[in-house]
Amino acid sequence: MHLMIKFARGYPRQTMMTLLALILAGVVEGLGLTALLPLLQKAIDLPVSPATNPTSSTDIGNSINSVLAYFGIPSTVGSLLTIIMVGVLLRSLLILLADRKVGYTVAHVATDLRLALLRALLSTRWGYFLDQQVGSMVNAAGTEVMRASSSYLHAATAVAMAIQAFAYFTVALLVSWKTTLIFMTAASLILVLLYKLVSKAKRAGRKQTRLLQSLLARLSDNLQSLKAFKAMGRENMADELLSKDTLKLNKALRRQVFSKAALRGIQEPLMSLLVIVGLYTMLVYLKMDLPKVMVLIFLMARMLTQAGKVQRKYQLMAIGESAYWSLQGKIDNALLHQEPKGGEITATLERGIVLDRVDFGYGDHMILTNVSLEIPCRTFTSFVGPSGAGKTTLIDLIIGLFQPVKGEVLIDGSPLPEINLQSWRRMIGYVPQDSILLHDSVLVNVTLGEPSFTVEDAQKALKAAGAWDFVNDMSEGIQTIVGERGAKLSGGQRQRIAIARALINQPQLLILDEATSALDPETEASICQTLRELSGQLTILAISHQTALVDVADRVFQINDGNITLVSNQAEPAETLCQANDGRPTNSVSAENA
Repeated sequence: MHLMIKFARGYPRQTMMTLLALILAGVVEGLGLTALLPLLQKAIDLPVSPATNPTSSTDIGNSINSVLAYFGIPSTVGSLLTIIMVGVLLRSLLILLADRKVGYTVAHVATDLRLALLRALLSTRWGYFLDQQVGSMVNAAGTEVMRASSSYLHAATAVAMAIQAFAYFTVALLVSWKTTLIFMTAASLILVLLYKLVSKAKRAGRKQTRLLQSLLARLSDNLQSLKAFKAMGRENMADELLSKDTLKLNKALRRQVFSKAALRGIQEPLMSLLVIVGLYTMLVYLKMDLPKVMVLIFLMARMLTQAGKVQRKYQLMAIGESAYWSLQGKIDNALLHQEPKGGEITATLERGIVLDRVDFGYGDHMILTNVSLEIPCRTFTSFVGPSGAGKTTLIDLIIGLFQPVKGEVLIDGSPLPEINLQSWRRMIGYVPQDSILLHDSVLVNVTLGEPSFTVEDAQKALKAAGAWDFVNDMSEGIQTIVGERGAKLSGGQRQRIAIARALINQPQLLILDEATSALDPETEASICQTLRELSGQLTILAISHQTALVDVADRVFQINDGNITLVSNQAEPAETLCQANDGRPTNSVSAENA
């Protein structure tokens, strides 16, 4: 019920329009069904006006005849059948309208949930994002979204059927309110007794949600490592892990299927038995008129059928409900960890980047300690050091992915938290060590689908990255599909396309995180020469163990045990490189041991 209310509040206009159409459909059907009683009276040739029994079933028939006479409609078999047919047609039209609205809203719900999740995840703090399992997020955006939107469909359908059942109930009350209430009390008891099967299916649905998250998270992780598993003949390890979750999921699905089948299998015979008992009681013990009995049995049968469907649809909604709450939990949790958007200052890079007595760590583990560093603009700076020394962390602080525990990062003299982060990052071109390409063309991988970039822009970037020659030699040139994660290319080719991707937006700061590690010496030398030429036009920061990048850098810093030491300085005087807006030269570089 909570989920129904949640959806109604989230989509009030669509829900109201759907309910209005369904209510009108129920009213129209009810009005059409009222014509059954006088029709049956005519069929069995009962008197139209009882003389001795004022409570006879013909009272309703006479009332209907009077209403028809008021509107000038003759009370003939033909006109009564026409009224019934018109009611059926109008009901069908209104139901079609309501079903179409429900279908559109289901698609709307799925789209809204998927976009809400993606936007919440993309705007979280980087540290929070690193703690999430990619497979779990993919499962949420795919499986959980579809199950959640299906829950809305089942909830809306249950409401629709409940309204239709209420229409039958209302007409039945007009025929015989005492008999109808007794009948409905018995039916309600049956539905209450069967609710245990609904609860069982709901528990199975919750377990299914948990197991799907675990299975798809493991599947994503293992498929990314499949080449290594196969190379070592250890793919059976992945098979064992995935098989355990799959078998548990299968068990939960079997319980769910059994609960659904059991509900239907038990519900229908009990409802049929109730109709038979009701028919026998009305004819034998209550000695009711045949027309009234026939109308009541018809109405009761339809009402019970719809009530049973309501319970079954509610069961289906309950099965998928856990997916909605799981998905909503991920969205809410991501929103609690939103990344600050920064201040109002628009980023510039005309002087340089400064780290002023920066400390950073995770908990009690400090990675950088009292680091002070100045990087003038349009210089080439390389950072070297052992793995885990803090090279990538330093870059992440400059990007703004992490905030210092102490000290500050300044861009052109402005503290990074006071700068609009989006404007700062749009000035950055970033090339990671492990470049993951899209399963798409070279063109899309370079432009990332940005419509403002032309083929000429992509060609220029590929040439700057030293990638144009091999791209041009491909069977379809720049339109060649590179395969899953760029599997059709060599490591060096993937890295050069990644460099082109970073260069296409003409960044003012280019960051390379072991970006040449997969290149052969000749290609690396060519890339380094290109980077050297670019260093007079933009600022370059490189993390590298390769001597080629170290040799062409203006400055080289050693990072070790949280400290930064200047080990090489081939830069020209800073005043020839950058001038502050007020005309004062910036200092070249300052680096202190902690």
